[in-house]
Amino acid sequence: MASLAITNTENSKNYRRLSLKEKEHILAVLLEQSKDGKLKWGSIKADATSFNTSARTVRRIWLEAKRALSVGEPVDLSSKAIGKVGRKRVEIDVNDIAKIPLRRRTNLRSLAQALNMPKTTVYRRVKEGLVKPHSNAIKPFLTEQNKMVRLKFCLSMLNNGTLYNNPIFVDMYDYVHIDEKWFFMSKTTERYYLLPWEVEPHRTCKSKRFIPKVMFMAVVARPRFVKESNQFFNGKIGIFPFVYQEPAKRNSKNRRVGTLETKPIASITKEVTRKCLIENVLPAIREKWPEYGSKTIYIQQDNAKPHIDSNDAEFLEAARRDGFDIRLTNQPPNSPDLNVLDLGFFRAIQALQYQEAPNTVAELVSVVERSFDRLPPESLNNVFLSLQLCMIEVMKVLGGNNYRLKHVNKNRLEGQGELPTSFSCDQDIVKQALLHLQQSNSN
Repeated sequence: MASLAITNTENSKNYRRLSLKEKEHILAVLLEQSKDGKLKWGSIKADATSFNTSARTVRRIWLEAKRALSVGEPVDLSSKAIGKVGRKRVEIDVNDIAKIPLRRRTNLRSLAQALNMPKTTVYRRVKEGLVKPHSNAIKPFLTEQNKMVRLKFCLSMLNNGTLYNNPIFVDMYDYVHIDEKWFFMSKTTERYYLLPWEVEPHRTCKSKRFIPKVMFMAVVARPRFVKESNQFFNGKIGIFPFVYQEPAKRNSKNRRVGTLETKPIASITKEVTRKCLIENVLPAIREKWPEYGSKTIYIQQDNAKPHIDSNDAEFLEAARRDGFDIRLTNQPPNSPDLNVLDLGFFRAIQALQYQEAPNTVAELVSVVERSFDRLPPESLNNVFLSLQLCMIEVMKVLGGNNYRLKHVNKNRLEGQGELPTSFSCDQDIVKQALLHLQQSNSN
């Protein structure tokens, strides 16, 4: 009875599952110890002790190897338990997902309830790629007239000499893009990473409308190396805040009476925009423009109401000084995707701006200006190339905005020295766009 108890204890010992490499190692040792396909008495038990496994496992490895070698088959020591043990996979029919309305597919919990499955099961399928998350943004509504204007604009950016034979975009070196954007002192929702014993920040505000903000006008052109002067033009002409200064009317804990305070201009009108263009933008262009660059420059603006007309008399007078011919042009209506600032450069500036914590309007202005200066010119050049890719997609959908931007990995192309100055466009896309314009005009 005593010996039986000992045997049961040994058989009930829990041994770990061996990996394929460990099984192959055990087999190699057994083959070295064997002679004419036979093992010495006690070899299996000794090897089991050496490898901290059961004698039954070692014997099974040896018998499987002998069987395979006897019939000339390769020895397969992979586990036979894969797929037979553990929790079984819960399959999801993709057709069931397709039948669920999109409004019930806005989060994992709602989708899991619609499928009558655990949320963790749906989560695993997302990780596997069977279901993909998608963030959907509302895009501007386009009329048929808007689409035709967008189509004409994109075609106008193609080199006329190549329009009917290997179309390629112009280099856009004589274009300056301007646009305005509100920059806020803080976001309504912030994400922090805290230590377990740290107190959660307590931020208060009367209303989200009371978060201080400043509007800026950003002015950029395409960066390039100017061979004639052997200099690099970074394309960043300037970013100008719509602010004013006035003396403080009374003492406070932050400043004394009479101290100049920077305050945002609350209402941006045509007069304010005209003043910014004439006093800030035009002098900055004349100062920073490459010496050997074209003196005919096109400032592209959107169709916001505070923007002045392209034939504004005061602007035209100031724009023709010092040998320059600077002209205002309007981009197509409802088309933020056709301006490099809205397309991605503003977002890059804001990402850097939110890394700092300004407390006053003057500090916010300084932070935004530093963020603008910190952005590398390579990023700006990439956005100009993305603009060309956007125009290709716009022509594909005949002026619409229901497209997905193609990714070409510009950083990799730049590292390989293969980043083009301008992208080419498929001839069939251009023919389709031209034909659509002709049909629309005939109707």
